Amino acid sequence: MTALGKVAVLGAGNIGGSLAQRLAELDIAREVVLVDIVEGLPQGKALDIRESAPILGFSTRVTGATSLDAVAGADVVVETAGLARKPGMSRSDLLEKNASIVKGHAEAVRTSAPDAVVVVVTNPVDVMTYYFRQVSGLAPARVFGESGTLDTARFRTFVAEALHVAPRDVTGFVLGTHGDTMVPILSLTSVSGVPLSKLLTAERIAALVERTKQGGGEIVSLLKTGSAFYAPTAAQAELVTAIATDAHRLVPVAAHLHGEFGEKDVCIGVPVVLGRQGVERVVEVDLTPAERAAFSASVEAVRSDLAILAKAPA
Repeated sequence: MTALGKVAVLGAGNIGGSLAQRLAELDIAREVVLVDIVEGLPQGKALDIRESAPILGFSTRVTGATSLDAVAGADVVVETAGLARKPGMSRSDLLEKNASIVKGHAEAVRTSAPDAVVVVVTNPVDVMTYYFRQVSGLAPARVFGESGTLDTARFRTFVAEALHVAPRDVTGFVLGTHGDTMVPILSLTSVSGVPLSKLLTAERIAALVERTKQGGGEIVSLLKTGSAFYAPTAAQAELVTAIATDAHRLVPVAAHLHGEFGEKDVCIGVPVVLGRQGVERVVEVDLTPAERAAFSASVEAVRSDLAILAKAPA
């Protein structure tokens, strides 16, 4: 028996298409629907994925649509639509353009899928998560962003490569924004229980932290055109699976804070317990003074973007 009825993936680009494929292969929903404004794009990708079912053995039906009516009754909505920042585009421009896309989608969810849990991927994800919840009117626990899950995976990968150990044995969290002010929590990073500080020098660790902060940019520079989508969709699929199976997973996501970590009315990367209804609770972890200061700076960066968005024309 499948755990979910419908998952709606908004945006059928590399992220949306790859995510639809991952979710279909996981077989955790009766239907995955790809929604995009480009006629033929979601339908074509959906058909291509669907034709792999006899080979891979999944039963999930993958469909494509250009109308937001397709989100009706969705149990989970994943918001991937949005523009990447281009040369000459200011941060304000990016915020306004992506907010205009998110606004229409949030209104559709409010009308047609009011019981959905929403995973926001659109950048800047901390700001867009806050905005999606604000427009949709959904409970804060049911709208969160994929940020720390991906950044943590990147950090764990780099640590594992530096130490020549299995990536699964590296544990830790990257909190704060999905951007330059993200905060890898080194005091909680270990390899099978051995603190990272016992395994690498401070200089090596600092280099890994910096590489994690530039993780997305490193891939963009290698690809020349486009950006990462394999690791991001793996992170998104992990989150959707946690919802589908009511797994109570402890994962870092961009969640709404209500006093946790001393912050209110902001969306930022923090550890949460994730289940069928979304964020069950935020888990406050002990931070060193330096980590606390870096986390506060990360929150202020999000607040600065929210202020820009608040001044944008309606």
